[in-house]
Amino acid sequence: MISYIKLYGPPIYEAIKELDKIAITMPEVCIMSNVMMASLPNYAERQESTPLIWGGAYEYFSEIGDVTVERCNKIISKSGEKLGEYDYFFEWFKKPTMDELNGLVKKIDEALKPVGTRYSIVTK
Repeated sequence: MISYIKLYGPPIYEAIKELDKIAITMPEVCIMSNVMMASLPNYAERQESTPLIWGGAYEYFSEIGDVTVERCNKIISKSGEKLGEYDYFFEWFKKPTMDELNGLVKKIDEALKPVGTRYSIVTK
């Protein structure tokens, strides 16, 4: 299952960075965003066996929080799922419970409130 996030407002970049901060604390998800796709060279061509460190994932995430190299190798979605009309997604490794989904919404609410960016979330 994937929880897709659509951001409204400025500041979009700051909102995406706040979502990244949430993601590094959630080992049950991997993620993707438009900013990440632009920041990591050759993302689409990367092979499953190729560590993300060569592509700059560790540098990307180490700027926003304390993250291990192992987490960097698992945090970026490898499913090939497209963002489409959305700006960000959290891809769950297993079907999330309602408590987990509600917990994600609460984390996003808290993170985006000071930024001032509004959002919508759809999980499918």
